[in-house]
Amino acid sequence: MHIPDGYLSPATCAVTLAATLPFWIKAMRKIERVEEARTIPLIALVSAFSFVIMMFNLPIPGGTTAHAVGLGIAAILLGPWAAVLAISVALLIQAVFFGDGGITAFGANCFNMAVIGPMVASAVWSLGTRGAAPGGRRQVIVAGLAGYLGLNASAFLAAIEFGLQPLLFTDAAGTPLYAPYPLSVAVPAMAITHLTIAGAAEFIVTAGIVAWLQRSNPDLLSRAETEERGATSLRWLWAGLAGLVVLSPLGLIASGTAWGEWGASDFTSVEGRAAIANASGGIAPPDQIPQGFAALADFWSAPLPDYAPAFLQSETLGYVLSAFAGVALIVAMVLIVTRLRSAKLRSV
Repeated sequence: MHIPDGYLSPATCAVTLAATLPFWIKAMRKIERVEEARTIPLIALVSAFSFVIMMFNLPIPGGTTAHAVGLGIAAILLGPWAAVLAISVALLIQAVFFGDGGITAFGANCFNMAVIGPMVASAVWSLGTRGAAPGGRRQVIVAGLAGYLGLNASAFLAAIEFGLQPLLFTDAAGTPLYAPYPLSVAVPAMAITHLTIAGAAEFIVTAGIVAWLQRSNPDLLSRAETEERGATSLRWLWAGLAGLVVLSPLGLIASGTAWGEWGASDFTSVEGRAAIANASGGIAPPDQIPQGFAALADFWSAPLPDYAPAFLQSETLGYVLSAFAGVALIVAMVLIVTRLRSAKLRSV
């Protein structure tokens, strides 16, 4: 679901970034009213969890892959506004350091996965648990549905963005300049992937964590809004995250590329074109690389592309180190931004 550079026109990127900015601004204002000692560590933890869980690629029939996002549990633990920031930080680190998601498409990826997904999940959680007894099975089921529906809302928006490109942006001959597949292909391809395996993964992850927290740390589930929540111990949650980092190479088992995330070489190689067509209902991609896509595809060169440090021979070790580095970068970024904001507030 991470849209790479080149798949969206500059105009689409600008519109989605503009749509995301008000949510970032309001989220920052919401967080400014929160006691940092109670909230900032949880934001860092949830953001790091989202980063790591997205490394667990799942095989999809047809040769593609997909993954959970962690947006459901982010919305439940943080509330919708802090979740916007937590997922956005994870997406930023992925794009800048690992090339997972484009820099030009950063606004679109955040709008899909960090804004709409958590907002939908938060709404489902609030409505579904209204009047429910704390610690009951209803909370667990609603949590799973919140993650499932939030993820599919994100995927649907990504599909719309992909599918609008050949409708709105073509050359003089009518050839698509960016993402080549129309809505009739993009929407079913994304829907089949996320309504089934990816959605099921998000359901299980969200429901499973809520079920565990009901027994081990119910205070985290007691209120919907972050600013009302008391201090809680996050020690075991950090330990669980460390375990996921160690297990992250399981994400290498799934081969193939997620739908809509193919590289330029995939459009020119026989194997790549066959894989694209197979995942797109048998419809072959254009004979030539879309011109706009080719111009933007190399917009940014990530230092650790594909979570595979060039100086390591072991793909497994590289994946673990990338997961560890991503978590460290997220924690550092959250702490730096927090300190800068605190210093600004003290100077006012």
